[in-house]
Amino acid sequence: MEFKIGNSGLVKVLYFFEGNDILGVSKELKEYVNENKLFNGKRGEIFSNLGPNTENIILLGLGKESEVSLENIRRAFLSLGKCLKANKVKSCNIEIKNFDGLCYKLTAEAIIEGIINVTYNFDNFLKDKKEAYDCEVFFEVLENKLDHVEDGIKEINALMEAVFMCRDLVNRPANDIYPETLANFAKEELEKVGVEVEVLEKKQIESLKMEAFLSVARGSDLPPKFIIMKHLPNKDEKPIVLVGKGLTYDSGGYAIKPATGMVDMKTDMGGSAAVISTMYAVGKMNVQRNVIALVASCENMINGSAYRNGDIISSMKGSTIEVINTDAEGRLTLADALYYGASKLNPECIVDVATLTGACIYALGSRVIGAVSNNDEVYAKIQESADFMGEYLWRFPVFEEHRESVKGKVADLLNSTGPGSGGAITAGIFLEHFVENTPWVHLDIAGPSYSSSAWGTNPEGASGTPVKTLYNFVKKYNKK
Repeated sequence: MEFKIGNSGLVKVLYFFEGNDILGVSKELKEYVNENKLFNGKRGEIFSNLGPNTENIILLGLGKESEVSLENIRRAFLSLGKCLKANKVKSCNIEIKNFDGLCYKLTAEAIIEGIINVTYNFDNFLKDKKEAYDCEVFFEVLENKLDHVEDGIKEINALMEAVFMCRDLVNRPANDIYPETLANFAKEELEKVGVEVEVLEKKQIESLKMEAFLSVARGSDLPPKFIIMKHLPNKDEKPIVLVGKGLTYDSGGYAIKPATGMVDMKTDMGGSAAVISTMYAVGKMNVQRNVIALVASCENMINGSAYRNGDIISSMKGSTIEVINTDAEGRLTLADALYYGASKLNPECIVDVATLTGACIYALGSRVIGAVSNNDEVYAKIQESADFMGEYLWRFPVFEEHRESVKGKVADLLNSTGPGSGGAITAGIFLEHFVENTPWVHLDIAGPSYSSSAWGTNPEGASGTPVKTLYNFVKKYNKK
């Protein structure tokens, strides 16, 4: 799909708020629509008059004018995209309008994002590929806004390319994406956009004494990889460090999951997919902010060498951990990755992203990212970015009883706490132990990362959450 500035296009798209008078169509068509109550302007409502001997018009509803927002525009124009695709429209024309309280450029980006989502499909493993949909979308733009919209087209295309990349990575099965192929993918794709990628092998990981990470990896025949991705355009600037959970498959280990619980565990690397894809967008847009992303990637499997429930293991930090549950493995890999970032990279702040706990889904549902943080200012920046990009985020409260529950008696820490302990919160507190007082936010994306049905502007399967939030956070980050 190609977005251009101009007044061409075979089909004219007109959009209205709920209850507004329909303008820009013939008197006859307007009377027909009104008399038959075919269009009222509700968000996402469509009336189309297409084909030979028609006006080639699509009417699109934006909903109530008092509720206009970038997210409502995204969702309305997703409906338009579906209509264009269903009718195989080859080109269309859309006038970009000024809305009170909304930036003109960002309005254009929201329109593009809504439409472009209909082009995503995951058919990598289908013998008969789905027919790709292509359409030229021409924007009529105010003369003094041409450069702004051109910049917006470039940026949203790069960002949505990254979102689609994240979706593809999460949707791909574990026999296709495993530590080696994930590392190779990061290196091949990110180096194209100027991001430096280094992959540490098992011996190098051992030399760093990443015992928690290595303990999880022991049950797999596939060696672990530690992926370091750097975008450093500014000299002497502390980097933002992004850390993504990289479990390319999670059987649960000796706390083995039931078959129904394992079938989607290819998605347990959603955090790593998000940070890799964010780095792609950051590199492609050459965002002027130092960013380093880290992924400790492995599988959680079972063999004679696998770690066990009840084992006591060490970590790169030197803290000991009693393994209460081998299915609470993600926090062990993240612990060493977080400590590496905190102790070796002198970060401005750290954000980790992980499909970490089912408890987060129980607490917030399957559409909301749960957060734990040690810094109000950095968390506020993440929250602002999520709100701006239309991704849902909620911060969990932390109390002293939560902190006490992760402390061990025969080891420094427990990797899992009992029922009723606030598992999404205590998992975050466990991770906090390894950030060395660096400003930090933990994002649990267990719910919105992957879904069995479409929602919002997201398709069935992987959503690409939270690439948009992370990109906007990095782009707009300042120390004030």
